[in-house]
Amino acid sequence: MHNSFSSLVAQQAWAFGRDQARPSLWAGFNGFNLVNKSFGQGLPAFDGLFSRNLLPSIHSPVPTPHHYPRTKHKFCFLLLASLSLLPSQSFPFTGKNNLYIIFAEEQMAPEKSKILVIGGTGYIGRFVVEASAKAGHPTSVLVRESTVADPVKGKLIDNFKNSDVTLVYGDLYNHESLVKAIKQADVVISTVGKTQIPDQTKIIAAIKEAGNIKRFLPSEFGIDVDHQKAIEPGRSMFAEKVQIRRAIEAEGIPFTYIACNCFSDYFLPTLIQPEAAPSPPRDKVTIPGDGTPKAVFNEEHDIGTYTIKAVDDPRTLNKILYIKPPKNTCSLNELVSLWEKKIGKSLERTYVSEEQLLKLIQESEFPMNVSLAISHSIFVKGDITNFEIEASFGVEAF
Repeated sequence: MHNSFSSLVAQQAWAFGRDQARPSLWAGFNGFNLVNKSFGQGLPAFDGLFSRNLLPSIHSPVPTPHHYPRTKHKFCFLLLASLSLLPSQSFPFTGKNNLYIIFAEEQMAPEKSKILVIGGTGYIGRFVVEASAKAGHPTSVLVRESTVADPVKGKLIDNFKNSDVTLVYGDLYNHESLVKAIKQADVVISTVGKTQIPDQTKIIAAIKEAGNIKRFLPSEFGIDVDHQKAIEPGRSMFAEKVQIRRAIEAEGIPFTYIACNCFSDYFLPTLIQPEAAPSPPRDKVTIPGDGTPKAVFNEEHDIGTYTIKAVDDPRTLNKILYIKPPKNTCSLNELVSLWEKKIGKSLERTYVSEEQLLKLIQESEFPMNVSLAISHSIFVKGDITNFEIEASFGVEAF
């Protein structure tokens, strides 16, 4: 049942890189730098990137490029074409049968950053490590020797080794080993669990001493903690992440904060019910509030991919990266309707008022009170989608 519901959501969601209707932060073909060398009068020079958005507008065949030996400038071909072959709207050129030349200069791919992941054997960490290795980054993971010996995590370590991931032995609480590991990297990504969030000050201190890190991504991987109004005890948990952000900024360390919102494999298998269940409900469902605020659900592999895409992108430097594809965004009412359609049956919906939920949070013990407070923030107050992303602090990937 878990798999069937995840499959349904996957069909409804729009995974990384598939949204053709809206421009992505990483959409387009940036492999060639086009420089127009014009012949004839009145033909303006054209200098720009050849985006895939242009491809559909070229309806007529274009002559095969003539290949030339590569020079030190990497000029790889000379394309001769007649403007009569191209629709007039494709380029800002006028006139017919004007011959133009386009030199395509092959851009040398920049060297990929060396990435160190701290907390790589944790829930989201394993997806980040996998994405980094698949993207061709020299990837290392900080691990304790006891982790390698662990029968469960040992299997994950073997998978890392098979993906050419380097194991760097050290410990978050051993400053010397931490500095040594960081000196071997360009980018540090922390994916430590919530109990270790405050201890990321140790990573900050080690980065400052090492002096070579061009980007630090602290363990965020949730809602944007600077734009939420959670109540206690959720507020205190988010406050720890806020404090880490301010500490990074105070030290002048380049950063990117990943606001990936809700993990789909964490929230969706139980349809976000207050009590854990092995599968989505088939008879009754409880919905906090009125079920209308929108939330964003992202699959964990996609979160890893987006995270790694960000590390070398100048647009995400010192910004919050928001991962919120439009088709991954929906309300609880919409989610329940999707599930009802899947099983061919209507569920009895029970709505818990905000007043009732606040009382339940006060009466519950840890960790249930934390979970309920986060649900209140996301699904009642709409803290994921109730603010505008401004260029001064964030960039959206979709």
